[in-house]
Amino acid sequence: MRFNNKNEIKIIPPIYIVLVAVFLTNIFVNIELIGQDEPIKFSHFVPNIVTFLIFLFVHKIGVSFDFDSDGETLIFKNNGVFFSKFMEYRVRKAEFPKRKLANFKFTNYGIYSSVTIYIKSRRRRGFKKYTFNTTFLNRKKKRGLVASLQSILDKPKAVA
Repeated sequence: MRFNNKNEIKIIPPIYIVLVAVFLTNIFVNIELIGQDEPIKFSHFVPNIVTFLIFLFVHKIGVSFDFDSDGETLIFKNNGVFFSKFMEYRVRKAEFPKRKLANFKFTNYGIYSSVTIYIKSRRRRGFKKYTFNTTFLNRKKKRGLVASLQSILDKPKAVA
């Protein structure tokens, strides 16, 4: 099974632009208020603070997700959205054989969801843990991801 969320994340760049425009507009309003003899209060900076926090949240969750389970390997990849046509940034990637998948955990908090995978490692004791952001996957793709990973874990291991 192979899928990504390219269609769902097309909304992120316009959100970035709107948030930057709101932030800059509020800065210019504050500069105008300073020019007048009105005292500056904390309430003048609240819109900028809220806009900045929303920008950080959108930046955190606004990544593309690619999944490929065709063949012998599993490929998970997160990549940034805004400059993704020109360069890869904020890349998080895991590529490993299916037999090394030990477990996975899917978390969904409504406005944020992620999948955590645990990979068997020969070099270190225990498991290696990767977390990938799946916020902008639609419900059908999330169910497909869980079903695909569950089928890999449920397959009986070939005895040599």
